[in-house]
Amino acid sequence: MPTVLALETSCDESAAAIVRDRQVLASAVASQVEEHARWGGVVPEIASRRHVEALPQLIAQVCRESGLSLAEVDAVAATVAPGLVGALLVASITGRTLARLHAKPFLGIHHLEGHLASVHLGEAMPPGSHLVLLVSGGHTELVRVEGPGDVRRLGRSHDDAAGEAFDKVARLLGLGYPGGPAIQEAARGGDPQRFRLPRGRVSRPEGGFHPYDFSFSGLKTAMLRLVRSLEAEGSTPLPVADLAASFEQAVVEVLVERSCRCALDQGLTTLVLVGGVAANQRLRTQLAERCRRDGLQWRVAPLAYCTDNAAMVGVAACERLATGCRSAIDLGVAARLPLAQADSLYSTPPPF
Repeated sequence: MPTVLALETSCDESAAAIVRDRQVLASAVASQVEEHARWGGVVPEIASRRHVEALPQLIAQVCRESGLSLAEVDAVAATVAPGLVGALLVASITGRTLARLHAKPFLGIHHLEGHLASVHLGEAMPPGSHLVLLVSGGHTELVRVEGPGDVRRLGRSHDDAAGEAFDKVARLLGLGYPGGPAIQEAARGGDPQRFRLPRGRVSRPEGGFHPYDFSFSGLKTAMLRLVRSLEAEGSTPLPVADLAASFEQAVVEVLVERSCRCALDQGLTTLVLVGGVAANQRLRTQLAERCRRDGLQWRVAPLAYCTDNAAMVGVAACERLATGCRSAIDLGVAARLPLAQADSLYSTPPPF
């Protein structure tokens, strides 16, 4: 069983972990949320600077907690795509430097592949293929997983990701950043049926709708118009709890319905939930209830590993190591890279 030092700096979380197969020996995360909250979102330059400051201490911490030195790990891994380029470079350069210094293999990991692997940090998975609903600040996708590196996207958002929509609506309601936890808290005790909001669908050029795709821009616009209408009517203060609950319910309803329909249509028996939005309690509860009703097994990444972390990167790296993958030591980083192209991270010459 390989032991991997994994690093993650794709956005605003600095993280390091030491993972052996699917066992986390040590994991540490330094969050920048409070600093970015002042600006209502992530400021890339600030994020990069904080990664440079935090990462050496995090690496020292996981080595200390695991009782392992860098010389004792079998490989070094770092997220290299997609993400903020300046932020990605911090983990990538650090990881490649450590790999060179200690003569270890280096693996560049696709961020979404890390999220797909995060479910293995929890309850054991049933054997065979499964469908993953990946919902985060930057991505909303339905992915069929056959095995490490063998994935196929079946559905996606055509505009805002679900997490992005949470952030924008939270800002509209004056709830702060990050939007997901803020809206969940504001929605407690609210009436999710008070305001009927659109459940966005994506039209096909030949007619009809994409059955498994998502669109949240119309929902975001509807919320804006609703708030402006209530303000014009003199509704002071705004019914924030009901607005938040109605918005949250609209997002959850669409995610649950299309995910379960996709799994059943694909003949799959297991549905998996991962990503930062997987921490949302309404989504977890309603997806679990729908899976039971439809006869689907379901799994969810542990709460500690839903948001960005290095442990999931380490698990993905262990899976890739087991198939003989290695990355070129001069592999760079990329702001965008489709999940379908993750195999290119192990090619020679590297793709970037």
